[in-house]
Amino acid sequence: MWDLFTLILRYYMRLHTTLAQLSEMNKEIRIGLVGVGQMGSYMIAVMNQMKGLKLKGVCDLNLDRTNYILSKYYPEKQIKRYERNKQYSDEDILITNQAKDITEIPSVDVIIEATGDPDVGAKVSYLGINRKKHIVMLSYETVVTIGHILNSMAKSAGVIFTGAAGDEPAAILELYDFAKALGFDIVAAGKGKNNRFNRYATPETVAEEAKEYGTSSKMHCSFVDGSKTMVEMTAVANATGLIPDIRGMHGPTVELEELAKVFSLNQDGGILNKKGVVDFALGNIAPGVFVIVTTKDPLIIEDLKFEKMGNGPNYLLYRPFHLCDIETPLSALLANEFFESSLIPLERPYAEVFPVAKKDLVPGDILDGFGGETFYSSMDEAQKVKDENLLPAGIAKGAKIITNINKDTPITYDMVNLPSKSFLLQLRMLQDLLIED
Repeated sequence: MWDLFTLILRYYMRLHTTLAQLSEMNKEIRIGLVGVGQMGSYMIAVMNQMKGLKLKGVCDLNLDRTNYILSKYYPEKQIKRYERNKQYSDEDILITNQAKDITEIPSVDVIIEATGDPDVGAKVSYLGINRKKHIVMLSYETVVTIGHILNSMAKSAGVIFTGAAGDEPAAILELYDFAKALGFDIVAAGKGKNNRFNRYATPETVAEEAKEYGTSSKMHCSFVDGSKTMVEMTAVANATGLIPDIRGMHGPTVELEELAKVFSLNQDGGILNKKGVVDFALGNIAPGVFVIVTTKDPLIIEDLKFEKMGNGPNYLLYRPFHLCDIETPLSALLANEFFESSLIPLERPYAEVFPVAKKDLVPGDILDGFGGETFYSSMDEAQKVKDENLLPAGIAKGAKIITNINKDTPITYDMVNLPSKSFLLQLRMLQDLLIED
């Protein structure tokens, strides 16, 4: 394993110094937060202890819970219900149950979207970008569905659209950038899957487990059935150009010490058919992320052996943690002060997430979105998904089944009627047209 702590320390020293300077000059970055579930609550807690950030607006459907959390961490602040065109003190924290309100608050510099709902993410991003606000997207479901067009819009508006620091995709990208900067060849990039893996899990079957984790059963189900992993690794693929080796990735059960050997080419005793792939692993890898690299230079190989990296041909770069919601506010700092992103999609998609029937479906059934009862998610190369007319999973929610679909069958556009009034769908259709051109 490569010791990256010196590199990480230097990186965070820059961030710490900047935040301290902002605080000293009373020029805090003003944050609007959308979503106060498990992750949003943790973000409120961590922002309360950070210098240089000021929480200005908060949106959640449950205003009682929002009031409780804010009162706990900001007891000295005035918490007020947001009303358009009303004047507020600089010290007020505004709350609302309408996500679009956060985009309207003039003093908000950066919006952090943490709902996990691609429909909400689409509207918040679109409105926020048009109002010249940076967007930090913890909802990677939105990033993999319409991230390309949102990033293009952000560039035109002179703001940053970015995936959130601390979640696995951005944490992987840190290692990827490090390896690419040093000229290594990338064999594989991936994550350890945190939860057990059961494609046929439903919100009902994981309800008790979800209570233990303190999250909603549908959100927890999206982790257990693998949908979150497919989304996250698709985000990595679309930010790097790496692709899945096989449909749905391999996902082997492997111990950390064997990771570089397992994720090697077939001819080297591994499971891969090609280099340059995204994947995930079960075993003792989580909550870490990894990049497997290789080199042909004999002198570098000699030095890697001296540095206790092993005998090759592959070498493991490993980050043993990802602090999802805790690290997310750093993306707000990077966007606002350095005009940098933690993760953005490239000009075109390299991978796509699509739905697969969890059970036999019949005409009239309605697809219920990520972590529901009707489908789990898989992923493949974007061109293959397009060639097979597979439905992007991000726009599947609300689609009406129009034919019989057997369990474990990938769902195509031809099998459904899509909700015509979906804002997310309209943006996706526009993105498809722009990418085709």
